[in-house]
This record gives sequence, structure tokens and C-alpha cells, in this order.
Amino acid sequence: MNEDWEPVMSCAVATGRLQVLQIYRLLQWIHKGEKDEIQKMVKLGVKNLINLTEPQEGLGVLHLAVSANNNLVEFLLSLGAQPDVQDKMGRTPAMLAAELGNEDILSLLFQKQPDMKLVDIKGKGVLFYCSYPTKRHARCLELALKNGADPNNISCSGVHVLSMMCEKANECTPLCLALLDAGADPNAANETTGVTALMEAAKTGSLPVVRQILRRGGNPNTLDQNGYNAVHYAALSGCFELFHILLGCNPKLKNKEGLLARQIAKDFGLKAAIKELKKAERAFGKSKKSTGGGMMSDLWALTLHDWSNEYQAELVEAFRDQFGNADLDTFMSVLENLGAPVEPDQLEMVFSAHNKKGEGLINVNDFVKGTKYIKKVFRLTGYTTQKKKKEKGAKKKKKKGPFVLPIPICTLVPELKPRRPDGGPPHFMIEKYHNLTDVRRFDNEHPPLHPIVNDSWWYIEKPNKVYININYCVRNGDLESLDLAFNDGVPVDAQDEFYKTPLMEACISGNYELVQAEVNMCDQFFWTPLHHAANGGYLEIVELLVNAGADVNAKALNDGTPLMRAIESSSFSCVEFLINSGAKVYSETKKGVTCLDMARHFGETSIESLVQEKVNALPDPKKAKPKPGKKKVPT
Repeated sequence: MNEDWEPVMSCAVATGRLQVLQIYRLLQWIHKGEKDEIQKMVKLGVKNLINLTEPQEGLGVLHLAVSANNNLVEFLLSLGAQPDVQDKMGRTPAMLAAELGNEDILSLLFQKQPDMKLVDIKGKGVLFYCSYPTKRHARCLELALKNGADPNNISCSGVHVLSMMCEKANECTPLCLALLDAGADPNAANETTGVTALMEAAKTGSLPVVRQILRRGGNPNTLDQNGYNAVHYAALSGCFELFHILLGCNPKLKNKEGLLARQIAKDFGLKAAIKELKKAERAFGKSKKSTGGGMMSDLWALTLHDWSNEYQAELVEAFRDQFGNADLDTFMSVLENLGAPVEPDQLEMVFSAHNKKGEGLINVNDFVKGTKYIKKVFRLTGYTTQKKKKEKGAKKKKKKGPFVLPIPICTLVPELKPRRPDGGPPHFMIEKYHNLTDVRRFDNEHPPLHPIVNDSWWYIEKPNKVYININYCVRNGDLESLDLAFNDGVPVDAQDEFYKTPLMEACISGNYELVQAEVNMCDQFFWTPLHHAANGGYLEIVELLVNAGADVNAKALNDGTPLMRAIESSSFSCVEFLINSGAKVYSETKKGVTCLDMARHFGETSIESLVQEKVNALPDPKKAKPKPGKKKVPT
């Protein structure tokens, strides 16, 4: 299409002060949905007011009603609104409704029989506005086609509507098929780039669209301006199933850069596509003229074999009355009616290959499979995935079950985290403190001297409550929020979803100021605050906890003690303090690992010697004095 061509616009822009004021007022009433006022203005306003458009964007009454998606479209049509009015972009109300996927409004507009040949300033008709991958847009497209929309609409830039749809054929498959059913040109191409609809569909890897385009006469050997054909685009998509459908396409054609389709697939690392293209190249190069009665490998026979697989359902239906068998005349007439890509003399060669016994019949299933006239390497049945036969006596492999964590992730059950009496969140979620103090606070008694310095709206209105995890406040040192929560009655030992209390979090983060609470609470791993403090190596907190009555020999889920956690943290001062406070150096985990083993494993020599010294100082159980037996009383 010539880019200098300009479509004829169908609109009447309001001119003069009175028309402009009245059309804006009418649009305002439409926006508010006031039917009485709309009817009054249409009746008493300037002539043909309902079909005028405003001067800025060219919007009319139907444009606004369609965009707002309200129930005024039918009402405006009854008052005489014309559906052919275009805005300054050339869009009609039907185009806007199609773009929004509103089939109900679109059907109302089509009842007034609008001009379906109208296009916007880019030359795009209503079908271009249906190019969205939703069911609503597919129904709008079918509705537009039924009412006479042009399935071969070409924009001013030379883009065919089918080519545009095929650019996203994998998402818009129903739209592409509907256009083909309505008579769209299967060889439609972009006038600028030469890329056909078949190439676009092959590029996206849409098997149904490629199949339908070829069935309707699409040429797979057309080249674009870069020398690419449909196989090149199929190689870009990596969809190797397309190569069976594009069998008639020459796989040895090179583009302007001198690349084969196989080389393009190799650049993208598409191994399956490379494998199929190699087979296609070998088949194309070895095709020789075959004689009747033997296995064939020339191009026309392979094309016929591919065609028979695509039209298998139609062939079975046509030969149903003959129970799958047909004579030569019936066979040739059926294939001719279905448009088989083969000459009559070639059909006779195929028939003779199936008529070895001289019965004068051909079996349709054998013809489709190609077992009687196509060489085995070229049959499509060789490309289908077949299940491997199980070897006799082979042992069945045990199926792996679902992965099970050795220790389940324990979280606080809902029964243990009830909501507050006022309906608020659980106690571990506390209100965040907002600092609203202002040295220049204004109120009703002290108003601002000038409105520009009035910032009272920042603090006069009480802000909405924001709740955060109490342990986040501990970690970030938000003492104001914690103080507000404890003053409101939040228990100091509130546990979050992972059984962590504020004290545990304070020990983990090493916050000395916050460590004041129940010292022997446990989390889901039975770690006490002393475990966490020792694991972090915080001596001051360890001393504070022990002085507050923390159990120095508390055992975790794996029987680990705070002393073991201190050894792991390589904190000599914590280890020494815990041992002096009565921590047992002979404690063992469930796996039999002792404190001395841990000291050796973590390689801290000073800690190892300290633990070894304490172990050596323990009494040897073998040298312990035996218990005195009972003396025999002489009789």
C-alpha cells in the first residue's frame, strides 16, 4: 500500500464557540451518566450535536461511552448517534470496543450496520484492534468478520492483518485460524520486509497455524529480503515438528549471509532442530527418480506422504464406505478432490506399489503409513516417540519418594498465637511508634501566620497504625516501639512464628540493653537465649543471662549445650566463663560428639587446652572407690 495514501475521515468537528461549549457539556453529562440531561441537550442543542466531536482529540459521544464501558451506548444509538464517527486518530467506536474486547457493545454497534471498510490514519481496520490473546478478543474478531470486516486489510506501512496476527501466533492461534477461515490470503506478506505470514508463524513455533496456512496454499519457498524462507524461521524457533510439515521447502537454500537453516539453528544451540535439518538435507540431496513398484525417496513421493499424514482424517472418512480399501479409480478421484500434490501417473505408481498381490485394491492405512512405497528412513512414523520394550527379567527401579526434611520446620500453631481482644494481630506483631513531635506545631489556638508555612496536616490527623514483628524492632534497636508495646500490655516473652522471643533475638544480635526477660524460654530447636548468646560469642550477655539464672547445661534438640555453642564460636572468654559457672565439659550430643571433640574440630588450640585441662581434672570413673558392701552378721 502506498504510504502517501490517506484514508477518508468520517467526522464532524465542532466549530464555533456555541458548538464547542455544547459538545463539551454533552460529553460531561455522558461521563456522569445523566440520561435526562443528555436527552435535553440533544433535543434543544445545536443541530446534529450528538454526532459532533470535540476539537482537541476528536472524541464523540460514542467514543466516550465505549471507553467508559457504561450502559449509555444503546441509549445514545436510540437518540441518533452514528457508529461511523471517527476521532482525530481515525478510530471508530467499534475499533475502541474491539480493542477493549467488549463484545456486547460491539454487537450493539454492529446492529446499526457501520461501514466496515473504515480505517484509522494508519490504514488499520477493526481487525487490527482485535490482536490480543484473550477469548473476548477472539469473539470480537469473529463478530467483526461476520459483519463484513476485510480479512485482507493492509495498513499504510504494508502490514497485512494476518501477518500481524502471526507475529504472536503461539498466543493468538484462534485469531489466526479465524482469519484463514474467513478467506485471508495464506501468502500474505509484509510489503516492506517480504516476511510472509507463514514465516511469522514458523518463527513463533505455532504448529496449528503453519499447518492451516500450508493447507490453504501457502508457499513455503518464498524468500524475504534477507533471503530467508520458512525453514530458516522454523530453525530460529527450534520447533523441529515444523520441519515435517515444511517438507516441500528447500532446506539447502542460503540467506544473504550465506547461512543454511541448519547453521542458524546451530548458532542458537537448537540440537533437535539441527538433527531434523540434517535429515531433510540428506533427503533433499538423495532424491532420485523412482520407478513404479519399489520403495521411493524422491521429492514428490515424500511430499505426498507428508500430505497424506496431514489429511489422514479426511482420507479415512472418504474411504469409510469401502472399509478402508479402494480401487484405482476411486483412489485417484478422492485424492484429486482433496487436492493432493501429485500427478495422475505418479498416483498410478503409488497404486502399483500397493497392489503386489494383484487384487486391484489399495489399503488407506498402509498408504498413510507409507510402508509400501516410502523408504523406511523417510517415513514419518520413524519420528514419533515409541515406548521402549521392557527387557525380560529386568529389575524395576524404585521410584524416589518426595523429599522429606530430616527435621521438620516447626512454626507456631494458630492456637498459640491468638488475636488480641480488640481483633488486632497476635502479640508478636506490635504497633510501630511514630514520632509526631514538632517544635512549630500549629493548632486551633495557634494558627499559622501564612498558609505556605502550614504543615499541620502532617501531624494533626492521626496516622494509621502500622504493625511490625517485635523481633524486627529488637534487631533494629527500635526502643520506642518496644516501650510502646510493653506499656500496652504486650508480654515481654511473646513468641513469633518461629518460637523466637525478643530476648533470643537480642542475644542473637548482641543487643545488651534489651536482654531482660525469661531466660530459659526455648525456640523450636530447644535453644535457650544462652545458646544464642554463646553461639554469637557475646560475653557480656552470657554473664547477664547466667547471673539472671539461665541454665548453663540446658540441652537443645540434639542435646547440644551452651558450652558447645561457645566452642563453635571460638570465643575463649565465653568458654572459660561457662566452665567456671558449672558447665559440664563431658556432655555429649545425640551423635556422641563431646566438647573436646568440638574443640579439636574447630581448631582453636587455647580452647582445646582449656577443655582438655578440665576433662583431665575430672575423676577417673575406673579408679573410683567401690561401694562398701554390707558386713555379714555372725550367727
